[in-house]
Amino acid sequence: MDDLEARKRMDALKKSSSRRMSKRQKDDNDRVLIGTRIGEDHVNYVLMYNMLTGIRVSVSRCQAKPHRPLVDEDFTSAHKLAFDITGNELTPSSKYDFKFKDYAPWVFRNLREEFHIDASDYLVSLTSKYILSELGSPGKSGSFFYFSQDYRFIIKTISHTEHKFMRKILKEYFNHVKQNPHTLLCRFFGLHRVKLPHGKKIHFVVMGNILPPNRDIHETYDLKGSTLGRAISDEELNSNPRATQKDLNWVNRNRKLELGPERRHVFVEQLKRDAELLARLNIMDYSLLIGVHDIERGNKDNIRDNTLKVFHPDTTKQLAREPSRRDKRASKIHALRAAVKESDPVALSPSALPSDSFSDRRHCIFYADDGGLLSTNEQNERCEDLYYLGVIDILTPYNYVKKVEHFWKGLTQDKHAISAVHPREYAQRFLNFMTHAIKVNHDVIEVLERNKHPHSE
Repeated sequence: MDDLEARKRMDALKKSSSRRMSKRQKDDNDRVLIGTRIGEDHVNYVLMYNMLTGIRVSVSRCQAKPHRPLVDEDFTSAHKLAFDITGNELTPSSKYDFKFKDYAPWVFRNLREEFHIDASDYLVSLTSKYILSELGSPGKSGSFFYFSQDYRFIIKTISHTEHKFMRKILKEYFNHVKQNPHTLLCRFFGLHRVKLPHGKKIHFVVMGNILPPNRDIHETYDLKGSTLGRAISDEELNSNPRATQKDLNWVNRNRKLELGPERRHVFVEQLKRDAELLARLNIMDYSLLIGVHDIERGNKDNIRDNTLKVFHPDTTKQLAREPSRRDKRASKIHALRAAVKESDPVALSPSALPSDSFSDRRHCIFYADDGGLLSTNEQNERCEDLYYLGVIDILTPYNYVKKVEHFWKGLTQDKHAISAVHPREYAQRFLNFMTHAIKVNHDVIEVLERNKHPHSE
């Protein structure tokens, strides 16, 4: 009897330990939710949910197929998926009725592999938790974007025109990435479209986040090489010291990139190749995003914790049993809408972001120093800043609208200083500005002078 009693106690202890372990794991999963309430519901909840659901299903379907070489048709293909609450043989059941379109899935599968993105990591990152950026896009595109829960990926809405243009240049972009594994161009991982019932079609891309999850960014600059009107005021900077600054702010503050001989040659050479591609594709209005981390200051300012918020809908609520099959669909939808309404956006916990940079970034020489590029002196010795660099906003062609803008602004302003100029001139001006942004630059300027393009009217 004593042995039987002992076994019963042991079983009870195991069950109690299992319950505690389960509760601890649940608390760890929900740790990102700890923080201050920022409001009930969210205007873009349904859109975000549908975006992530579509990505998970479409990427999983493509990844499940055996690898094969790309063909020309892959660059123009588009796969449609229809989601509803009942589900079907192609798609699982979903909270909402919506349609999803996955563009060139095989091409983006290959791009993710070129950028060393593991498929399972990609899907894990894009879960039902969304970090909402309060900062918005540095540009004036009017798009909005969200970060994945680990701050690794950006989901950004784009216009129909940008979507069409991206599909047009996709093959050139893909070939450039293949030939330039260290490209500074923004990294695209997916192009999709979502459509709600009786709603408009929303196109969006999944991109890599240039800025790190594990480092505070003390200064951010968006540099185009154009100085006309390219500044934020001192008043704006005083009210928001973390605001994204522009070309004239960089010049007036006498900011310089400190890069030793080896690093500046590699940097300028890659930037030159990237700019040449953009000029060939008739693209302008892009910029170099620079995030500066002061190594001595480190993360003691807790900048990331004050500028990011997380959105996590409650998807655990049980649905009530429906009185009849006839009302089944309507009742489920009603219950799910009620659950959505009770969802709670909250502030992000400081412990929620990763403490290290992601391993895929180490394959690029510009992201090899803890996800960034370490500043160095002429002896290639470490300096005090860590740079996070990337060319962004590369989906603006020099079309009729930009040509008209160039003509009208050129009547009253310096036509070579305005933002809207011919892509070849834009590329040359961009490269000139970036080389002069380097502290010691005499040797790299000579390289550019030998390949200088004439102005194009």
